[in-house]
Amino acid sequence: MRKIEVVLNLASGSVSADAPQQAEEILAQYGVSARVCASSSGDLEQCLRSALDAGPDLLAVVAGDGTARSAAEMCGPDGPLFAPLAGGTMNMLPHAIYGARPWQEALVDILDSGVERPLAGGTVDGKLFLVAAILGAPALWAPAREAMREGKARLALERARTAWSRAFSSRLRYVIGAGPREKGEAVIFMCPTASRRLSDDEQALEAAGLDLNGALEAFRLGLHAAVGDWRDDPAVDLGLCREARVWAPRGIPALLDGESVQLGAFAQVAFVPHVARVLAPRDEPAGAEGEILDAAVNPAAA
Repeated sequence: MRKIEVVLNLASGSVSADAPQQAEEILAQYGVSARVCASSSGDLEQCLRSALDAGPDLLAVVAGDGTARSAAEMCGPDGPLFAPLAGGTMNMLPHAIYGARPWQEALVDILDSGVERPLAGGTVDGKLFLVAAILGAPALWAPAREAMREGKARLALERARTAWSRAFSSRLRYVIGAGPREKGEAVIFMCPTASRRLSDDEQALEAAGLDLNGALEAFRLGLHAAVGDWRDDPAVDLGLCREARVWAPRGIPALLDGESVQLGAFAQVAFVPHVARVLAPRDEPAGAEGEILDAAVNPAAA
């Protein structure tokens, strides 16, 4: 690599003011032509477009999952290598690719010995996700989580009560591929990057239907995850898919890479085989399965 562009989102809340200097110092050690753009005033998309217009060999982004998703789409499968580094709140995509570690450490690692890997994803009604999509009642915990992070305890409690009142009461119907019609409280779709079961070049999403009939079964599923493989729990219906259909009597709450989305009463899920080219560590990390499962069955973690 001869030319690297770095975009940092200083407004994300988890990227320090001295991050641009740190990035410049790291890149200077490798003797490459590098430019760093730090955004703090809503011009993040402009920074990304300017970086890509420069024709880099690598675009590194230190920001949240939403920005990483936008940057991946902008790079595309034929564009420069892409490195989504942890600079947001949840950092689901960076954790899935680089493990739960600081962006500085991950950047040094991939500059030393990084390898190109395909980044696959999925869409729900045309909305892209790169780690996981959770459809169903568990997604209702996300607004309570965000309120707690913002220090709004009363609002968080109100949202938690709303989520709990709907938990285990609004079941989904779904069809995975050409399979039979199933039902459950939630359906999780995991991309190859996040799933321990799939390799990065697997041409499918891992689908898991959760047929949970109460808090006790949710606790049991969490216990399975803590001591073994959550896939062994009798409440989990597993499969691989390139497409799926999910419907409910009313709108479906969803989490796409940790971000809340309200869907209609019917949703179409599709596998996207090649979103972008990622510069990843030579040794693959454990992925983000634990975070995904916590968001699905553990209100405190969600």
